[in-house]
Amino acid sequence: MDNVKRLSVLALAMAATMPAVANADILISEYVEGSGWNKAVEIYNSGSATVDLSGYSLVYYSKGETTPKTIIALDSTLAANAVKVISNKDSRNTISLDSAIDSRLATIYFNGDDKVGLIKDGTLVDILGEVGTTGDWAKDVTMERKADVTAASADYVQSQWTKKAKNTFSGLGARSGDFGGGSTPVEPAFSCVGEAITPIYDVQGSERKSPLIEDGKYASADEVTISGVVTARGESLFKGFYLQEVVGDGSPDTSDGVFVYLGEAAPEAIQPGVRVCVQGKVKDYYGLTQVDIKKDKKMDIGEIGQMPSPAPFYVAEGESLTQAMNRYEGMQIMLDAGSDMKVTRSFGYDYDSRRNNMVLSHKSPLMKPTQVFAPLSIEAIELQSANRSNELYVESDYKAKNGEVPYFPTFNAETGYIRIGDRVNNMTGMVSYSYGEPRLVVTNEIVAGDLVRVNERSDAPEVAYVGDIRVASFNVLNLFTSDSDIGGSLNPMCKDQADANASKGCGRGAHSLEDYQLQRTKIVNAITAMNADVIGLMEIENNGFGEHSSIQYLLNSLNAELPQEDAYAFIEPAPADKYQGEFIGTDAITVGILYRPAKVQPAVDALVIATPEQHAEAGVATRGEGAKVETSPSYDKYQRHSLAQTFMIHGEPLTVVVNHLKSKGSGCLEDWMEFSENKDPADLQGKCNEFRVSAAKVLGESLEDVEGGLLVIGDMNAYGQEDPIAVLTDYDASTSNRDLVTASWTSLNGEVYEQTGSVIDKGYGLINLSTLSHGTATFGYSYSGELGNLDHALANEVVADKLVAIEDWNINSLESNLFEYSSKYTGDLAKSENVFSSSDHDPVIIALTYPRCHKPGKGKGKGIGKGKGRNPWLGETCASWCEIKPSHPFCR
Repeated sequence: MDNVKRLSVLALAMAATMPAVANADILISEYVEGSGWNKAVEIYNSGSATVDLSGYSLVYYSKGETTPKTIIALDSTLAANAVKVISNKDSRNTISLDSAIDSRLATIYFNGDDKVGLIKDGTLVDILGEVGTTGDWAKDVTMERKADVTAASADYVQSQWTKKAKNTFSGLGARSGDFGGGSTPVEPAFSCVGEAITPIYDVQGSERKSPLIEDGKYASADEVTISGVVTARGESLFKGFYLQEVVGDGSPDTSDGVFVYLGEAAPEAIQPGVRVCVQGKVKDYYGLTQVDIKKDKKMDIGEIGQMPSPAPFYVAEGESLTQAMNRYEGMQIMLDAGSDMKVTRSFGYDYDSRRNNMVLSHKSPLMKPTQVFAPLSIEAIELQSANRSNELYVESDYKAKNGEVPYFPTFNAETGYIRIGDRVNNMTGMVSYSYGEPRLVVTNEIVAGDLVRVNERSDAPEVAYVGDIRVASFNVLNLFTSDSDIGGSLNPMCKDQADANASKGCGRGAHSLEDYQLQRTKIVNAITAMNADVIGLMEIENNGFGEHSSIQYLLNSLNAELPQEDAYAFIEPAPADKYQGEFIGTDAITVGILYRPAKVQPAVDALVIATPEQHAEAGVATRGEGAKVETSPSYDKYQRHSLAQTFMIHGEPLTVVVNHLKSKGSGCLEDWMEFSENKDPADLQGKCNEFRVSAAKVLGESLEDVEGGLLVIGDMNAYGQEDPIAVLTDYDASTSNRDLVTASWTSLNGEVYEQTGSVIDKGYGLINLSTLSHGTATFGYSYSGELGNLDHALANEVVADKLVAIEDWNINSLESNLFEYSSKYTGDLAKSENVFSSSDHDPVIIALTYPRCHKPGKGKGKGIGKGKGRNPWLGETCASWCEIKPSHPFCR
């Protein structure tokens, strides 16, 4: 027994001193994703014994998919410490393997955004790449497993891999390193020696399209050889590089530069200042003239030399910005004071190109045509065309991180902001094109001093202390409290929620307590600075008036910042006027009114003015002719109800009506009938225009008998000269060249209103106070690079006669939306509690004179209601309206 024990101890001791034998593993040891069809995978047996490969499969996971596709089911065996190469069997694969290498051919489809794995008996045992993700993480590269990795892994470990250059095949057939097993075909180098050089300015010509491309074609019949100095590289947005003549033809009509398309990042040897000669066809690619060398890569790289200075950009007299950009296509330019380029859309997300960028225009920001001219008028059509010819998109080659401006590293909410109207100086960039639109791909960085302010920030409106009282209109950009992180009352108006507990703010507004608090603070700071006595609110959550409602939370926060004499209260309609006894209308958002009891007093109960709804069953309308006749789908459209309140001010009544009409985004039946359900209508008024006209008609009808002063404010979702504003103001069918019509299939308070749209004969006579004071070219909102007013103040003559001043306080329309409360797409950008970007609409502040002692009236005018004229109830004495008409309900 003792001998047995001693032998066992000896055996254990010997085993402890012997080297461990590694377990055998089959793993991926090399991956090739080269140009064209050059694709291969190498697998390796890390063990000391031959392995039967039956049951193993080489697979790939396409893009973000989680289900593998089989490349090849393996068979035969793989010897210890040996490799096997699976190479693409396509005849265009140029990978050449030594005959001694163990290899198989297979159809290989993977690209740089796919993942490659080994499966054994249905189970993943080794993987290159993170399954379920997307992105060109392994495009145009060779990946080699490090020599010390001997175990397969079903989880991707990036540190186990070494990345090598594109079309590196020399390691195939050996475990690691470059052994010459797989040879890279050596192609003869291209040389420009003996080639006829075509000047770049002859390639560009003086017209929009290259003279070397025949009419109706998009590429030249023959290749051209050009030579120049590299002015910039393009690695992401435009893949290639820019060449420019060192000495051009001296003509301002032809460009001396051109883009060379490679389809990938240029070799490291191609850097700014290097002379390069290339050969390829001239192509017109969505407006961009380029020399395409992607297929054969015919380029002759020379020595580095002097790079041409950026050309100062200017727009000549009589030409558009688009025409001027064509003269510089492919060249590097500089914007300076003489360029006179202004920001017309601040840096933010561009939904068309799906990236952040900015838009400049020449001389001044662009105005919405229907803000200043009647829809479909010659002037509006001409301005629309001029606007499209006066847009320059400012891009970066690489997408910046959220919240960063790539060419303005000190961008911030306090001192490094960009405002619409700023003149841009000292910016350099390459002139390119995308989808027919000129683009400036910036090649330098600017500082705040390079933005010359035309419309500087103001911390308070100029009219904040003007007049006897001030009435304001403020769209508060979905001020919601129903999100569970915030704790407000739930919103049963959210039509898409599965149940009340899933409200999450109806998908609107802030979704974290931190974002909500920032939003509310910015709005409170803005309201405080306005110093208004009555404030109409839009886009506040429709979750009642209780202690946890959005309007109560706002009121509490606002009054906490004010002395008692300046405190606000809110108007709450009577229960009978509310939907379900709690809400104003059935939309997730609503309107509201704040007022200062120390300055104005409600005279009677508030009035909720219902607005029309459109309910059209499928098939009520047709469009098209003959075999192409289509029947309409169903439509159910709503808009927010309006809220009216009459206040007594020094004995005089003032009725304030707050409105928020249907948005321009989603279509109504009339848009479908005009084939505009998926595009902007031709009259430039946006979708559902007739539906908004219906609401304007209802408002006009509802307010005809208002006595005293009348002020209609709010977000009408209609620009200054559009139909809904015309209906409420001075429209006259007898002098108009087009009909204004209401929507069909509308109902009001559950009853049929108009089954067929009606023609408006005459407007309701209100006066646009902003137009009265400042003309038509005013703005408080910016969309798609154009300025205009969606928020209006319309008054009868009683109020118009009391107007002291009106101001669109430009704290939001001119700012980047990256400064708004939401942190969703702004990364690490620091936010500010200042008033700027507190919403996307500017507040409108109206200063009125309501002295305690009034002068005699001036006679009758064209106001709304029975109290028409200018203070007709006032006599020779300083008597109040209620002294003259004590029996009126206001005065009881």
